[in-house]
Amino acid sequence: MTKMYHYATVSEALDDLNEKGFTYDFNIHEADIVKNPDKYEIVHIYRYEGDSSPDDEAVVYGIKSSSGKKGVYVAGFAANSVNEATQVLIQLSIKGR
Repeated sequence: MTKMYHYATVSEALDDLNEKGFTYDFNIHEADIVKNPDKYEIVHIYRYEGDSSPDDEAVVYGIKSSSGKKGVYVAGFAANSVNEATQVLIQLSIKGR
């Protein structure tokens, strides 16, 4: 089951995930998620909400692969920040609820 947390900053979320062993950067390797979404599970979701603008909002995903690799993916909420990997992660988070 996916756990959702709210933190004041993206840095806090990334630090917390790092302490939990989520060290792989899926932003660099997002094509892996797009090609093989069934091999990934979202374990944690951290949401960051900006004080003044919706463009400052972001979500940090704690992801685990079927091979045991644990890492993070950071996505913005702005319309221009939604890409194919983000769409896959949104579907995975819905599926995991």
